[in-house]
Amino acid sequence: MNGYTSEPSRKLYAYGTRHTPEMIRDLSLRAYEYRTHVLRMVYERKSGHIGGAFSIAEILTALYFHQLRLDPERPGWDDRDRLVFSKGHACAMLYTVLAHRGYFPVAELSTFRALNSRLQGHPEPAKTPGVEVAAGPLGHGVAIGAGMALAARIAGSRRKTYVVLGDGELNSGVIWEGLMVGAKFGLDNLTVIVDYNGVQQTGMTKDVMPTEPITDKWAAFNWHVIEIHGHNMAAILDALDLADEIHGRPVVIIARTTKGKGVSFMEHLPQWHGGIPSEQQFEQALVELREGVEQWQA
Repeated sequence: MNGYTSEPSRKLYAYGTRHTPEMIRDLSLRAYEYRTHVLRMVYERKSGHIGGAFSIAEILTALYFHQLRLDPERPGWDDRDRLVFSKGHACAMLYTVLAHRGYFPVAELSTFRALNSRLQGHPEPAKTPGVEVAAGPLGHGVAIGAGMALAARIAGSRRKTYVVLGDGELNSGVIWEGLMVGAKFGLDNLTVIVDYNGVQQTGMTKDVMPTEPITDKWAAFNWHVIEIHGHNMAAILDALDLADEIHGRPVVIIARTTKGKGVSFMEHLPQWHGGIPSEQQFEQALVELREGVEQWQA
């Protein structure tokens, strides 16, 4: 068995469904299972980004299996919600979630970063079903998302736009230009989620380019700010629900996360931004991730 298996019997949770303990357990279990897929993908290809993919597992699982209005059988459905995955280098997790949501076969994950694969090192909408925008150079997600949200308003569409950012992206000036656009037009159909894991490629974000006080900065741009524990599924779902109740301005969810979440020797360390595990590290990581799966199966 190559580890790339699906479980089609798993239920999906419709938007608006109450957050039952069963839902929290199922979504949290999925997130840990998806980390295992990402680990295999990067290890087998000897290329990719594990740390920032692990830190957004719960966030992407909550979005695609509960929050977003979408139809995998109609990826181009005009009234679908949009997900702008701005931190494109962490796309191994995006691909894993898209595959399990039904956009393409789960077995295709084994082609990650291979020549002529649809699953390249940065997402490309012309290649991969379910990908909304190309993401390579960081920092453009908020501006793109603001444009999508404004277009939806002009069209009279109920669709919403969500943007997933990395905290290292906040170094880019265009991010803050996008914030001003969102506030100017009062885009309450726009929600940004910041994967605030404190680590970027060359070091800790507080050392490379400090962003604190992060909540005060977004609030100063007239965004409604929600701060959460980014690996607590109940908190993520509650924050997404709260974002729907905010009117007249856009929302940002600051999700405090852990780079390399789920594998002890990867957590909080810059070298796992793009590090490749050895065979021994791979086996140890598999053991720890299985323990995480078993925790939620209990």
